Amino acid sequence: MIHFTCDMCRRNIDSDELRYVVKMEVYAAYDPATQEEDESDRDHLEELQEILERMEDVENDEIGEEVYQIRRYDLCSECRKKFCENPLSMEPSKHFDFSQN
Repeated sequence: MIHFTCDMCRRNIDSDELRYVVKMEVYAAYDPATQEEDESDRDHLEELQEILERMEDVENDEIGEEVYQIRRYDLCSECRKKFCENPLSMEPSKHFDFSQN
C-alpha cells in the first residue's frame, strides 16, 4: 500500500483523508521586449536550433535546473489551507492602525 506524507508538516496522510497535490513550474523568463536589435533581421528558427545544440553539449545537469524545474508536493488539508493563503511564505506586512480623527 502507498503511504503519503505531507511535505510541509511531515505528518502521515491517512488513506481515507483528502490529500492535495501542488505542482510548481519554475523557468527562466525571457522578455523579448528588452531586445534592442532589429527584429526583422532575426532568424528565430536558427536561434532556437543554436540553443538546442548548446543544451545538448552541456554535460552539467545543474544548468538545466537553473533554466527549468517542475516540483510536486503532497499536502494535508491544514497545510493546503496555509499554502493557499500564503503560497510564497512571505512575512505578513505590518498594518498600521490610525485613529478616526
